[in-house]
Amino acid sequence: MRGWTHFTPDKNLRRMKKGNATDRRKFLSDSFSVASAFTIGGAFASLSSRIATGETPAHSGKALVPAKDETTGLPLLKLPEGFRYKTFGWTKDLMRGNVPTPSAHDGMAVVKEDNGVVTMVRNHEIGSYGKSLKIDGKPFDAKAGGGCSSLTFDTKNGEWLDSWISLSGSVRNCAGGATPWETWLTCEETVIESGDIQRKAKVDLNEKHGWVFDVPPEGQKNPVPIKAMGRFVHEAVAVDRETGIVYQTEDRGSAGFYRYIPDDKTNLAAGGKLQMMKVIGQPDLRSHVKNGSEFDVQWVNIADPELAHSLGTTDSGGVFKQGQKLGGTVFARLEGCWFGNERVFFDATSGGGEKVGQIWAFNPKSQKLQMLFESPGVEVLNMPDNLVVSPHGGLLLCEDSDYGKFSQQRIHGLDQDGNLSLFAINNMQLKGEKNGFKGDFRGKEWAGATFSPNGKWLFVNIQTPGVTFAITGPWNETVF
Repeated sequence: MRGWTHFTPDKNLRRMKKGNATDRRKFLSDSFSVASAFTIGGAFASLSSRIATGETPAHSGKALVPAKDETTGLPLLKLPEGFRYKTFGWTKDLMRGNVPTPSAHDGMAVVKEDNGVVTMVRNHEIGSYGKSLKIDGKPFDAKAGGGCSSLTFDTKNGEWLDSWISLSGSVRNCAGGATPWETWLTCEETVIESGDIQRKAKVDLNEKHGWVFDVPPEGQKNPVPIKAMGRFVHEAVAVDRETGIVYQTEDRGSAGFYRYIPDDKTNLAAGGKLQMMKVIGQPDLRSHVKNGSEFDVQWVNIADPELAHSLGTTDSGGVFKQGQKLGGTVFARLEGCWFGNERVFFDATSGGGEKVGQIWAFNPKSQKLQMLFESPGVEVLNMPDNLVVSPHGGLLLCEDSDYGKFSQQRIHGLDQDGNLSLFAINNMQLKGEKNGFKGDFRGKEWAGATFSPNGKWLFVNIQTPGVTFAITGPWNETVF
């Protein structure tokens, strides 16, 4: 039995070109999600059975070779033969207005396309306090150091074009998600506020944090948090374009999976209802779950979305504990989240029997949750973080883990038939050749994977020292 139905990005690109602006927004926000739905039961069965009998190699797919960056000439990545890349937006590189590029590159997505030029918004997971990023506008909190930047790339000529600050004054912008209205929902992975103790010192901030912000690519000059979406340790979001419902993950050891039902799907800030997933008969899904297992789902209401902590504690679980008391299900560190193929895909970074990762799929129409893949060990897949639906309809998984002697971080593809293949390895060993950065960065995480609408370019970050890659090559030869 087949899994998702395969399709080519060129076919969908033709549809987009023939359509109007609404079609382009749909294409960008859903990221190749117009293929038919996942078929329950068949996909991933072959992979899980091979793993069970010990027949699956740790790394399947084409062999990877060191590839030199066309910007710096440095062999920063290992990729399948025939793939090439250009870096841009290294930490300290000057952006528009001679503003240095911030550090800690994290979640990112293509949010806009115009005649082959794509615009992305990129998070900076900065937790420092005292001074905000310089922006043409006002920061949310002048004492908070995090935020977002925007960057443009010409997919026709394969050239990076420009970059600028698009949100300032937030804290620990980890992931988020693209919207149908061509913006980026950026999420704070903290509930910190002034007076909290961090590293044995009292925090001094102007505002409470732990929110979601809607960031237009040209820049959010008057940032206002969408408080009804909840104040918790946010990670990523995914928007169902048809219903307007926004799905949210939470990066805690005991985490919930949430949905925000807006009163007006064209205006999330107008208010709405926050709910937590209740998997029937499964109060805790942090441990082993058999691949292909399927569960019915209900939702419980969160009475106070702005409650940061449980009563009398500083546990960052105010929202989570409300949902859990009503039967909400516990997951292990929910991180990546993406809408595609009529499903919401998300991962539990430390979930499973081996605590090295689970990939889940939720069907909003049938209200069913399915375990797509649980990693049997670090050699196969080690703690997936950000994920994205690929042009072929599979998934691309970014690792954030400890692996091997040098903790080299990897990107894997997971195709519609359950085949896991290795696509990229972080090979960054710097000796001061770029902006003075020195050291072995091969153990630093991948983040922010996102494809161009024509399916020819993958954009992705390595968080430290902070750099963005544009990767292209023979995608038709990949299995995912």
